[in-house]
Parts: sequence; structure tokens; C-alpha cells
Amino acid sequence: MSAPLKLALVGHTNVGKTSLLRTLTRDVEFGEVSPRASTTRHVEGARLSVDGQALLELYDTPGLEDAIALLDYLERLDRPGERLDGPARLARFLEGSEARQRYEQEAKVLRQLMASDAGLYVIDVREPVLAKYRDELAVLTMCGRPLLPVLNFVASASHREGEWREALARLGLHALVAFDSVAPPEDGERRLYESLALLLERSRSQLQRLIEDHEAQRQARRQAGNRLIAELLIDCAACRRSVAAQLVLEQGAISELRDAIRQREQRCVEALLRLYAFRSSDAKAADLPLLDGRWGDDLFNPETLKQLGIKVGGGMAAGAATGVGVDLLVGGITLGAAAALGAVIGGSAQTLRNYGERLKGKLKGQRELTVDDAVLRLLALRQQQLLAALNVRGHAAVDAITLNAPQETLWRQGKLPAPLNVARAHPEWSSLNPGARLEEAERAEQVERLCSDLSMQPVG
Repeated sequence: MSAPLKLALVGHTNVGKTSLLRTLTRDVEFGEVSPRASTTRHVEGARLSVDGQALLELYDTPGLEDAIALLDYLERLDRPGERLDGPARLARFLEGSEARQRYEQEAKVLRQLMASDAGLYVIDVREPVLAKYRDELAVLTMCGRPLLPVLNFVASASHREGEWREALARLGLHALVAFDSVAPPEDGERRLYESLALLLERSRSQLQRLIEDHEAQRQARRQAGNRLIAELLIDCAACRRSVAAQLVLEQGAISELRDAIRQREQRCVEALLRLYAFRSSDAKAADLPLLDGRWGDDLFNPETLKQLGIKVGGGMAAGAATGVGVDLLVGGITLGAAAALGAVIGGSAQTLRNYGERLKGKLKGQRELTVDDAVLRLLALRQQQLLAALNVRGHAAVDAITLNAPQETLWRQGKLPAPLNVARAHPEWSSLNPGARLEEAERAEQVERLCSDLSMQPVG
């Protein structure tokens, strides 16, 4: 079994080394991320494994603070008649007192890089290309280890990626990778490991396993996220409350059902955040965002539906036209009135059996509360949007998630997926109803069908 590949994350202070390591390990708790300089003062490590085999060890190192003075000091270490190479010169430096005093932090970095197979030189591309960075690279190359420059924060509007690419090429560093640790591209880790494989041919098989595992995990998270959303939508579509046709009782039941739907959506939000290894504080309100892990905009606010172009209403007119009943939309809740006596008389025995207790309740003046289609559409849009944001969020991000109004039109204007219409007739499929039966095979089948529909309808 091959030993794990060892990588040292090196670079100037406060360029995002810890941020990059958090994103690569999917660990929001690793180290400390802060705008303050020199946050990392010691070498810290993390390990990536696949099927129990350690494939990669990553070492976070302190920032280089005074490379200009250190390079000048190193160039004076040769004795008369000597011409030491880089590793020999660094070995002499590390044995001396300056490595324990003035250049203590730099010595930690160099020791770790020399003990590693390669280094990731992390660059904040929002910064101009200064002489101190060139001197850092001159010092680091003395270690005799391959260096892969990582252009961090390329998603920033103020980046200087072109300047850095040109400067690195002039220094002979043509292999590099752009990787924003806050908003990494979906293929960012694959491209990083592929670039490393060019420098470390003997480690290609280990890096390829990491690439394949990362892709499999990404797909699994996306599928699991869609299943969580499908479960939410089936739960809400099948949810049903019966209430006596009295205004006070109806208002109380409407309020109770609204709260149940809000809480159910919140559980889905929390489950998605856990799935992607984020904290509940990683999202807040802004348009359709989260505040302390909770949606800021009211799910049942008609203005929210209007802003998203979700059609509200139509149920009352359609119900009256059929003569079977009247659907009254009240803040996102549909009130199904009692079935008309003529429709019952004209129905068959099969019809009576299908309606069962629900029909009896209607004949006794009971009303039924269900979640309106518009609310189901909004639930789907919000959760899909959150899932899309989590899929491209780096674990170094410290700002809360903010979401724009979704552009996807199918959930706003198209027909609702068939599984939701099926769920309407099965109140026993909702965890929000008393006596719920969630293990039924048909329910599981409809959840999987809806999950498949969601996976083919990305929200942009």
C-alpha cells in the first residue's frame, strides 16, 4: 500500500491557505479563518482517505512574513569558495539560531515543505504582483520540491489573475490552477488534483482515486439533497386537515397548518445544511434567503409568490364551475368545501368507497385544508435554490448564503409533477398527518419519481 501523498500549503500571510484546506477537507471547523494577518502560527494537518486508505495529507503552514530579508540572509550563508544548492543552503539555515529566533515562522514553513512531496503555493490574486512574492518563490524553490501555484479568490471582481499568470510564467511556473476557496467551481478539485498529477507522476493513481471519489461524493450529495426536497414536497402535498365549518375553528386550523408547513420546510433546510457539512448560521435573509437558518420571507406571503411570478388563485372559480365544491384560497391554504349532494347521488358505489371517511366528513359540513399548489411551487423553488448554492459553496466562506430570485420557469408556470398530484389523494403519506404510514411502497416509488424529476430541473 502506497504512503499518502504529503502536500504543504505555503504562501504569504493571509492569502487563504487555511480557507483552501477547509474547502478541500469539507471541514468548516479546521483552523481559524480571519482577515487578521498571521492567523495560523503552527503547522496543522488533515488527511483525506478513500475506503479507509489514506491518500493525501495536507499541512497548513504559517504565512511567510519577511521573505525579502530572509532571501538576503540565505544568500550570505555560503562560505568562501562554496556554492551551495538550495536544499543545502536551507539545511544550514535551519541548523542556525536565526531559524529559532527572527525567522522562526519561516523556518516552520520550510521544514514542512522539505518534509512533503510537493507544495501548493497559495496566492491571493486580488493583490498586485510585488517583489516580496517573487522572493517568497525564490526561497520556497530552494526546498527542491515541486510547487503548484493556486490562484485563490479568482471569483472576486477585483482579481488580477492575468498579471499573476504572466508573472509566474516569467519565473518558469507554467503549471498552475485557479481555485476560489470561497466559491470553488464544481470541477475545481478535479483540476487541482490533475495539475498535481502532472508534477507528481508517481502519485497519479492516488490522485485519480481522489478525483473519482470526489465526483462520486458530489453526485451522492446532490441526489440525497433532491431526495430531501422530494420528501418535503410529498409531505406537504399529502398533508390534510379536517375542520368543522366554523370561522373560528377554520382560522385556528389554517394557522396550525401554516406553522406545520413552515417547520417542515425548516427541517429540510437544516438537513440540507448538514448534508453539505455547513452550519445553520451559514445562511441569512436577502431576497429568498435564510436568517439564522430560517427563511426570512414568509412562505405564505402572497407578495413573495407574486415576486417570483407564481400564479395564485383560480381554484375558487374552477371549483364553482364544476358544481362539485368551492375552493377558497386563504393565504396559501385551500379550503375544500363539502361535496354537492347531487354529485354524491350521481356517484357510483366505487366512488363512495374511494371517498370513505373524507366524504362522510364533507356531508357533515367538515371542511378540508390542504396546501395550495402555489405554496408547493415556492417550496420547491426555495429548496432547489438552496441546494444549488450549497453545491458551489466553499467551506472557507464566512459570509452567509444570499440567494437571488430563481430564473427557472417550470416550477413557476409548468404543471406540477405527477407524484404530487398522486400524493394529494394519500393523506397517510404525510408525516404531518396523524397515523402517517411512511413505509408504503407506493409512497417510496412516488418519492423516487419526484427525486428524478428534481434532478433534471436545475435552478439557475
